[in-house]
Amino acid sequence: MDIRTLQIFRHLSGSLHFARTSMACNITPSALTRMIQRLEAEVGQSLFVRDNRSVELTFAGQAFKKYAEDVIQRWDRLQMEWSEDDVLRGEISLYCSVTAAYSILPDIIARYRVIHPKVQIKLETGDPAKSIALIVNRDVDVVIAALPEKIPHNLSFLKMITSPLVFIAPKRFPSIIQYRNGRIDWEKTPMILPDVGLSRERMDLWFARHQQVPNIYSRVAGHEGIIALVNLGCGIGLVPELVLEKSPLMDDMMILNDLPELPPYEIGLCTIEKNLSRPMIRALWDLAARTTR
Repeated sequence: MDIRTLQIFRHLSGSLHFARTSMACNITPSALTRMIQRLEAEVGQSLFVRDNRSVELTFAGQAFKKYAEDVIQRWDRLQMEWSEDDVLRGEISLYCSVTAAYSILPDIIARYRVIHPKVQIKLETGDPAKSIALIVNRDVDVVIAALPEKIPHNLSFLKMITSPLVFIAPKRFPSIIQYRNGRIDWEKTPMILPDVGLSRERMDLWFARHQQVPNIYSRVAGHEGIIALVNLGCGIGLVPELVLEKSPLMDDMMILNDLPELPPYEIGLCTIEKNLSRPMIRALWDLAARTTR
């Protein structure tokens, strides 16, 4: 096996999706399948359980994933030691939401690429609620995430921006909001909430404290999806203000006042503490810190 094979295996063990990994790693699906089959033959273990609908790591695959991550990190350090000109070389995998990709990242990545042009940035976007789990499971090197209520002991978090949570409703469908005694009737007003994540936790806690039973129309993965459904008149939603400001549907939304004020999102970079010993990630971290200041 070689470093390239281990890098592709690492990506597949994170995505658990052959088509997604083949596209991200510039390899055909059939070539990816053959590569994994050769790797399994070489280690003498089945690394994935796969059928027509899903892909999962086996117990051996989970153990081999840790081995692959260790070898890749050692290879990165060796490359640095061999470099005579002290130029950073290698690859960083980064995960964030679509909004973060075009609102927080551009300035930082643009500067980073100028200073360290030999470092490749592998970017994947998706539901921000998955960010912390991805970094804890070491599926990626760095994430942009909302600061959780409890930070796992082995994670480092660099705060970059604070964004209030706001309730939104569609301007075109004001009747979607139902009132009782001058206040929103939560049992009759449909709500679109995140399926999981920090804003969902805070909203659930508020409902429990005030003994309210929400009328949940839909649970959605990702704040952008919430805005889309609100715009269609399906209900009201709760999203970070940053996401609303960057949405093409912002002008079609109205922010609802006199509603429960929930703690804001604190958004920033997050990584495993020991990753900060890797020069590529340390450089990104320090640059983000300077940019934030």
